[in-house]
Amino acid sequence: MPSVLLLLTLLGALCSRGRAMSREEKHRLRNQVVEMFDHAYQNYMDHAYPADELMPLTCRGRVRGLEPSRGDIDDALGKFSLTLIDTLDTLVLLNKTTEFEAAVRRVLSDVRLDNDIVVSVFETNIRVLGGLLGGHSMAVMLKEGGQHMQWYQDELLHMAKDLGLRLLPAFNTSSGLPYPRVNLKYGVTGPETRTGTETDTCTACAGTIILEFAALSRFTGDPVFEAHARRAMDFLWEKRQRNSNLVGTTINIHSGEWVRRDSGVGAGIDSYYEYLLKAYILLGDDLFLQRFNIHYASIMKYISQPPLLLDVHIHKPLLPARTWMDSLLAFFPGLQVLKGDIRPAIETHEMLYQVTKKHNFLPEAFTTDFRVHWAQHPLRPEFAESTYFLYKATGDPYYLEAGRTILDNLNRFARVPCGFAAMKDVRTGSHEDRMDSFFLAEMFKYLFLLFADAEDLPFDVEDYVFTTEAHLLPLSLSTAPHSSSLPSNRTSEEELDDSNFDWTCPNTRLLFPDPAFPRNLREPIRSAVDKSCPRPAPYREPGMGRPPLRAQDFMANNPEHLELLRRMGVSLIHLKDGRVQLVQHATQAVSAVAAEDGVRFMQEMMELSSQQQKEQLPPRAIQIVSHPFFGRVVLTAGPAQFGTDLSKSSTGVRGFVTVAEPYSGCTEITNAEYVQGHIALLQRGQCMFAEKARHIQKAGAIGGIVIDDNEGSSSDTAPLFQMAGDGRSTDDITLPLLFLFHKEGNILLEALKEYREVEVLLSDKARDRAAIFKGKPLPGSLIEGSVDVQETEEDCTTEATTPTSFEPVGQSQMNTVELDELAPEEATPSQEEVSPVDEDTSPAEEVRPPEEEASPADVAPPKEERDSEKRDELEGDTDSSSQSVDELLADWREDLEAFQQMEKDEL
Repeated sequence: MPSVLLLLTLLGALCSRGRAMSREEKHRLRNQVVEMFDHAYQNYMDHAYPADELMPLTCRGRVRGLEPSRGDIDDALGKFSLTLIDTLDTLVLLNKTTEFEAAVRRVLSDVRLDNDIVVSVFETNIRVLGGLLGGHSMAVMLKEGGQHMQWYQDELLHMAKDLGLRLLPAFNTSSGLPYPRVNLKYGVTGPETRTGTETDTCTACAGTIILEFAALSRFTGDPVFEAHARRAMDFLWEKRQRNSNLVGTTINIHSGEWVRRDSGVGAGIDSYYEYLLKAYILLGDDLFLQRFNIHYASIMKYISQPPLLLDVHIHKPLLPARTWMDSLLAFFPGLQVLKGDIRPAIETHEMLYQVTKKHNFLPEAFTTDFRVHWAQHPLRPEFAESTYFLYKATGDPYYLEAGRTILDNLNRFARVPCGFAAMKDVRTGSHEDRMDSFFLAEMFKYLFLLFADAEDLPFDVEDYVFTTEAHLLPLSLSTAPHSSSLPSNRTSEEELDDSNFDWTCPNTRLLFPDPAFPRNLREPIRSAVDKSCPRPAPYREPGMGRPPLRAQDFMANNPEHLELLRRMGVSLIHLKDGRVQLVQHATQAVSAVAAEDGVRFMQEMMELSSQQQKEQLPPRAIQIVSHPFFGRVVLTAGPAQFGTDLSKSSTGVRGFVTVAEPYSGCTEITNAEYVQGHIALLQRGQCMFAEKARHIQKAGAIGGIVIDDNEGSSSDTAPLFQMAGDGRSTDDITLPLLFLFHKEGNILLEALKEYREVEVLLSDKARDRAAIFKGKPLPGSLIEGSVDVQETEEDCTTEATTPTSFEPVGQSQMNTVELDELAPEEATPSQEEVSPVDEDTSPAEEVRPPEEEASPADVAPPKEERDSEKRDELEGDTDSSSQSVDELLADWREDLEAFQQMEKDEL
C-alpha cells in the first residue's frame, strides 16, 4: 500500500465520524431491513402478482400492454412474474425459507416463458435467467441441508435452460454480439418476431452474459451457452481501442464499429468490466483477469480522477466526454474492493455518500460540482452494494452509518402504503409509480448483509459470487464439467504488463490494521462536497479574521503566494500540459488554523471557478489572410472572458502581427512604435492575461495573441480553455485577446519569420476568402446556407466537454484544483474545454471556396483544389500530418457523430 498523507482533523465540532455501532443497534437495523423487505414483497404479492412489477402508488400490477408504454424500460417486462423470480434468492438470504418454497411452487405452476413478447436480452438474462439460477442454487443448498425443498428436482434449472434456449437466437450474428431484443416465442427472424432489425447494442448489454450463461452450461453440462457468451466477450475485447485499451458505449452488432465512442464505468459499459473480473472469480479462467487488469489500468489512468469517474473519448482519452456522472457508476467502488484497490474505492464512495446526503438519494445523473443533472432515482441499489463491500473490506463502522442513512431515506421519502415508490425528482420528493424488481433483488440483500452477523446467515456468502443483479452463483462451478475446447482469443504476453494482478480478491481482514486510515481519506472529500457541515471558526489573533490569501488574488508565479500556500498545507504539482494542480495535505500545514485557512482557500478556488464557468465562450479563429495564405490557414484559438467579444463583431479585427517586447508583455511595451496599430504577439506566463492585454492596449495595439510557452502543446491533444480575468474589473480592456497553443502559435511565428509581414483576421469563425479579398461584406460562415464544421463540432460538444468547478485529476487527496502553471488568471478548474481538431489533423484548416454547396458532413474540397492549396501552405510546417484529407475528415465526422449522439442519449 503506498504511503498515505494523513489529513489533519480540523479543530471544532465536525460532522459525526464512524463510531462503533453496538450489537443491539446493528440487530435493530437488520430487523428493520427485513421489515422493509416484507412491506415491499408482500405488497407485490397482494396487489401485483402475477404481473411483472408493482405500481406502488396505484396499488396494482404493471402489465405490459395494459399500461402506457415507457419505451425501453418496458423491455424488461415479459409477462413472466419478473419481480417474483428476481426475488427468489433474496428470500433465502433473509431466512424466509417457507416463503421461498411457496414462491418456487408459484413460479413452477404459474410462469410461462413462451410468451409472444419482445424483451431485452440483457435484462432478461440478468433478472430472469439469473433469478432462476440463483433460485436453483438456493434450492439445491437447502435440499442438501436435509430440512427444506426435499421435493425439488431441478425444476428451476429446467426453466432456466428453456429460457437460455429462447435467448440463443439473439446471438445469431456475424460478430457473435447478441441482438438487443428477442421475441421469447419467435426469436429474431421473421415478421412475427417484431424485432431483429436493430443494429446497435450497448457494451454492457453484450458483455453481461458470461456469468449466467456459463453457470447454465456448467449446471446442465451443455457448453453451447458458455461458448456464445465467451464469443461475445472475445469480440468486445478485440474491438477495444488499442491505444487507450478502453471500450465505447454502443457498438454495431454486425460490423463491430463503435457507434458511441464515449467510455466510462457507468451506464452502457458498467457490468462489462464487472463480468470480466467476476468471470475470473467464478470460472477460474486467468484470461478474464488479464483482460480486466488491462482495462482497469486504463480506467485508472484516464477515467478515474479521484473521487470522480468521468467519461472520456476512447480515441482521445485525455478529453472528457461529459461533465456529469450517472448513478450506475456507484457500483464501481464495490468492484474496486474485489480488485483490492481500496483507496480510490473509499474516495469515490465518500463522494457518492456526500451527494446522497445532499439530495437524499443519488440523482440518476449529477454534475462534477455535485448538482442534479437528471433528477430521477428509481431506487437503485449500487450505492448500497459498494457500502456493503467497503464495510467488509475495512470493518469501519462508518459504513454502517452510511447504511443507516440509506434505510432512513427509503423510509422517509420512498415508502408508501403499497410498497416503495421511485423518486421522480429528488429535489422535490415527488414519486413515480414504479418499484423495479431490482429493488427487491439487490437492495435488501446488500443492506441485510451489511447489518447481519455471520450467525444470521443461512449459508456462507463467501462460497458464492454476486451477479450484477445480486443473484448468487456457487463458486463450485469453477470445477464443474465444461468444454475444454471453447474458442477464445488469448491475450499476448506483451499486453500483460500489469503489476496489480496480485491485488485481486484480497484478504479483507488484513487490509487496514489502522482503523483511522479510511477516515483520513474521507475527510477532505466531505469538506469539498458537503458544505452543510457547520464548523465553528477557530480562534484567531486579532486582525486574522480572513484567510491570509484569497483565491481571487492568487498568482501561481508569486513567491509570497507560494509560501503562503505551503504554510496552509497546499502544494503545487506541475502537470505535463503546462497546468499545475493544487492539492491540500492538511498535515503539512504549520498549524491547525493554517490548515483551516487551506480548506477555505480551496473552497474559494472552487467557488471562483464555478462563477467563471457560467460564462462559457466558444473557440475563436485566427485566419492568416496575407500572401501566400489568402485565408486558407485557420488556427483554432481560445477566447478571453474580457475585451472585445468577437462573436458580436460582423467584421472581426484585421491587422498585421508583430512581436511585443518584452515578449511576456508583463511590463510596459518597449517597442510601442511597432505595436501601435498592430496585433501583438505575446508569450504565455509570468503575469496575468489581463495584465498583458492592458500593456499592449496602452502601446496602441488593436488586438493580441498569446502563444503558449509549453513546447509541443497543441489543440490537437489538449483542450482549449478561456482566459479568465484577474479578479478585478476588466471593463477597461477593449481589444480582443486570443490564445494559441505552442504548435499553432509556431505556425504564425514561422510565417512571420519567412514573410516578415503577416496579416491575420481575428474573428469568431473563419470567413469566406472571396469576401475578404473582394471587399464584400463578410458572411457569418464559410458558405451561405451551410454550417462551419468547426462551429458544428463546437456547438454539439459545449456541454459535454466543459469541465465544471471541481476537477481533481490524478490525485487521491482532496482538496484538489487544477490551474495553469504561469497564468494566474487560469488558477481555477473552469477552463473551457472544446473539442479540438482530430489529433492527426494539421492545425491549418482548409477553407472551402464560396461556390461549393456542401453539408457539414460533406466538407472535403475536390482533390485538385486540395493539392493546389497545399502547395501554397507553409513549406516549413513540419507538424503537418501526412494523412489524407479524406481520412482526416472521415475521422472528424466520426467524432462529430459521436458528440451529437452523446447529447441525445439517455440512460
